[in-house]
Amino acid sequence: MYPELFSLGPVTIYSYGVLLAASYLLGLWLAMRRARRWGLDPSRILDLGIYIIIAALLGAKLLLLVVDFDQFSSSPADLLSLARSGGVFYGGLIVAVLVGFWYVGRHGLPLWTTCDVFAPGIALGHVTGRLGCLAAGCCYGKPADIPWAVTFTNPLAAANVGTPLGIPLHPTQLYEAGAELFILGLLLATERRGRPFPGRTFWAYMLLYAVSRFIIEIYRGDPRGEMFGFSTSQFISLLLGPLGIVMLIWLSRRTPETPKQARRPLAA
Repeated sequence: MYPELFSLGPVTIYSYGVLLAASYLLGLWLAMRRARRWGLDPSRILDLGIYIIIAALLGAKLLLLVVDFDQFSSSPADLLSLARSGGVFYGGLIVAVLVGFWYVGRHGLPLWTTCDVFAPGIALGHVTGRLGCLAAGCCYGKPADIPWAVTFTNPLAAANVGTPLGIPLHPTQLYEAGAELFILGLLLATERRGRPFPGRTFWAYMLLYAVSRFIIEIYRGDPRGEMFGFSTSQFISLLLGPLGIVMLIWLSRRTPETPKQARRPLAA
């Protein structure tokens, strides 16, 4: 793959960084487009999106620090690698959601309607972000004897993130990108079907992502921490999945809080 796009003197432009930036911009673009159709103030959504992006970056790196604490504590020099690492998605998601809840409460936005506006954007951004992982060689899979296995050969991938070279691996980056793309399409296709209620799109995303991430983690081969016999992300998925089910049931029984002008959600 291509960890580096090009260099300009001492400045190196990394594929992952470019695609990560693109993922945040795409997600924010979709959220703002949906905000107008839901009757929400696009300027508020833009401000919220910026807060979420910052929180996601910090949260992802923080969880990576926790997961790989032994490595970072034994080799403090490795802390510098956090600057060029995307971190752990779940860390970014959790901190971004908490910051989002705070911002929504402070500015009086309808909580679950705002979450619904952002949910498909998270999925869209994640698709692009995982393509960045593929380009960088991170989040790689276990060795695999399958026709669609990927083999990394770029020494920079091994040097930067420890990617095994010359060995066919499960393309877990593509598995997750594909899962996110499927979830995105499913959310948009079903958003107006059945009996819509505020929070349904957001918690449906949380539930679907938890299930897909748990399964994909089975094929991951990179070191990423362990909790009670599960990888860190699998353990979080075990908590998030049932929470998603509970929230969907609970919110379906509540009186809708969606503004009157926003009762007809439209797919972007």
